[in-house]
Amino acid sequence: PGDSSVNITSRYIYEKGGVIGAVCHGPAALTEVTLTGGSYLIDGKKFAAFTNEEETIAKLEDVVPFLLQDRLTERGGIFVSGEPWKENAVSDNRVITGQNPQSAHKVGQLIVEALRSSDKK
Repeated sequence: PGDSSVNITSRYIYEKGGVIGAVCHGPAALTEVTLTGGSYLIDGKKFAAFTNEEETIAKLEDVVPFLLQDRLTERGGIFVSGEPWKENAVSDNRVITGQNPQSAHKVGQLIVEALRSSDKK
């Protein structure tokens, strides 16, 4: 979060019709990404990321700088939670996210589907 190159690159890719994907704590990189109009990339979109419950189970809630589920929700995202440590991947308007490492394969599949779909346009 806060890395201007990540923010600029993510905005550019998304606004040019590209796909953005992240898994587990990776969506933390999306917490500061704003679009040209000033809204957060995640605003109004469904997403999955490491849950507050998983942070607690892993005893990380006092280690991480913020709880990812809370931060993305504060930015207007619509959190879609699965069971702890089970596959949960979400695709919403070219933003594809996964809850935890168990979701990585599904996120990859959804990214491939989104890229194939964009090739047909």
